[in-house]
Amino acid sequence: MEDTTLIPLDAETKVAERPGDHKAELRLWLRLLTCTNLIEAEIRRRLRVHDVTLPRFDLMAQLEKNPAGMTLGELSSRMMVSNGNITGLVERLVEQGLIDRRPSPRDRRAQIVSLTAEGRRTFRAIARDHEGWIAEIFAGLDAADIDALMALLGKAKQSAQQATGDAA
Repeated sequence: MEDTTLIPLDAETKVAERPGDHKAELRLWLRLLTCTNLIEAEIRRRLRVHDVTLPRFDLMAQLEKNPAGMTLGELSSRMMVSNGNITGLVERLVEQGLIDRRPSPRDRRAQIVSLTAEGRRTFRAIARDHEGWIAEIFAGLDAADIDALMALLGKAKQSAQQATGDAA
């Protein structure tokens, strides 16, 4: 009897099975998405060793770059997530003693959050590991490959910005 069990395929593989049905641009998009998903899943897995999620790491990275602190609105804007998402992340990091919050001197309704000394130490340790993980993930690329990809992705970013009217 023939095994009819379906093995789930990633989107890129599905497109490769019927290349005539899709434009090169769609295949490119799916390749970029597949790479992003693979890398992000691995980074998330490795961050668990530090008992931190990717969103918490990203929030701490924003605060590391802004030692005077940031309002929740500024964090929300920078991280492109809702204020509600930021509030939950902040609560957990405050509970862990990694960030503190204080009222804004300009607007008592707003709060400014910043890394504590322990938060800075923790973030820097995780960031060192993170840098090594990224180097490991891209170890199969030499300097010329990386330069070529950066140039091509720069053009892709510019094309996407032009198509969306986004000048960022």
